[in-house]
Order: sequence, then structure tokens, then C-alpha cells
Amino acid sequence: MDDDLVERFLTDGFVKIESAFPARVAEGCARLLWRETGYDPEDPGTWKDPVVWVAGKADGPFAAAPNSQALHDAFDLLVGERRWDPRYSLGAFPLRFPHEEEPDDAGWHIDTSFMPEGATDWYANLWSRERALLMLFLFSEVTEEDAPTRIRVGSHLDVPRILEPYGEQGATLHELGPKLDAASAHRPLAYATGRPGDVYLCHPFLVHAAQPHHGSRPRFLAQPPLYLRAPLELDRPDGNHSPVERAVRRGLSLTG
Repeated sequence: MDDDLVERFLTDGFVKIESAFPARVAEGCARLLWRETGYDPEDPGTWKDPVVWVAGKADGPFAAAPNSQALHDAFDLLVGERRWDPRYSLGAFPLRFPHEEEPDDAGWHIDTSFMPEGATDWYANLWSRERALLMLFLFSEVTEEDAPTRIRVGSHLDVPRILEPYGEQGATLHELGPKLDAASAHRPLAYATGRPGDVYLCHPFLVHAAQPHHGSRPRFLAQPPLYLRAPLELDRPDGNHSPVERAVRRGLSLTG
């Protein structure tokens, strides 16, 4: 099972962990997120905006969700033991509601991960500074009708060569966006569907996008990073590269 999970991660750039945390924890998270919106779950007339963003939360269920044994085992497998930092909160909640208005955040991208000293924008670099994984925690049932995150399967292998010329300094999404879109346009699509408690663990270079919500029920998820304890190492003397590092090496046509 571990070998299969790693190979799917290397090839596709993501894996879905079903029932990664208990459904009752997901329900607790969703209940607290509804409070943040100020909307009435039973009255669609109160759902005024297509997207409501909620910042980080550390209430009980948000601390519990990323700390299941299934997720910790997967973190060790994909990132490497003692190479990631535990999380006791979740953040970046894009809560999407059925709406006629088109959102303005549906472009293809990778998630940037650090802000250099003196900068006013976020950057990404080849060593994925500060980000081990992009994670999608589902707190509501998500079908293809519920504006699931769109994923370009295998696109994580297209990104290293785009990042390589920028060196350690990296680049902003403003610089990278059109290049990422063009380089990964040939990739097949997948959709981050699932049930409350499912989690998608994604390579930090996976190209993905939101989409307009023309369904009937809100979609609640979190998209936090798993933090790296140190930047990726792409030339380890002992050859003990994590699957995250191996994927970057594949993208650069290195061995391993």
C-alpha cells in the first residue's frame, strides 16, 4: 500500500486519503465555519458572496483534524520522518457558495510559500521553501457539482524547470502564473471530490485552480500547507530523497 501511494504521488502529484480524520471532527469544523460567515445554513438568500475567506483557526476540531495517525503516517512517507512540522491549527478556508457572480480567483497556479525580507508579495522557489505539501481538508461533501478544486494531473513535473532559473530567490505568482498555465495545459484534469474527513495531499508544485460554483450546496474546505523543517535537498549524499524531492528531481530529469 505504501509503495502504491508513493508511486501515485510521484506520477500524479497528489493522493487522496479517505477518512483521514473523523467525520464528526469535520462536522465540528463546518459548524464553526458557518458562524464565521454570518450566513444561515438553511437560508440560501443569506449567501451573499461567491467566496468567503476565513483565516486560521485553532479551535478544538481544527487542531484535531491534521493530527490523525493516518495523516502523520502519510506525512512521514511523502515528506520524510522528522522533516515536517506538526500543525495544531488550520487556515486559508475558501468557503464557496452557489452564486451567479463569477469569482476572481479561479486561475491556474501553485501556492507560493514564503515572503522574503522587505518584500510585499509571496514567492515560490525550487526548494519549496517552508512548504512540504499543499493539503485540501474536506469539511463538506464535494461532488463535481460543488465546485471542487481542479487539478492538472502530473503538472508538478512541469514546474521545476520553470522555477529553476529563478534560483533561491524564487518568483511571485504574478511572474510564474502564465508560464505555469502554458507548461501544464496538456495535462488531464482531476477534481478534488470526496466526503467530510477526506484529505488530498498534494505536491507543493501541483498546478490547480478553483472554479465557479453553480451547484446547490456550499463547499467547505481548508487548504493549509504542511511546513518543512528545512528546504528540500535535491542532491542528498546518501540518496535518501523523500518522494517530494524525488518528484522535483524527475521534473529536472535527474536520476532518482
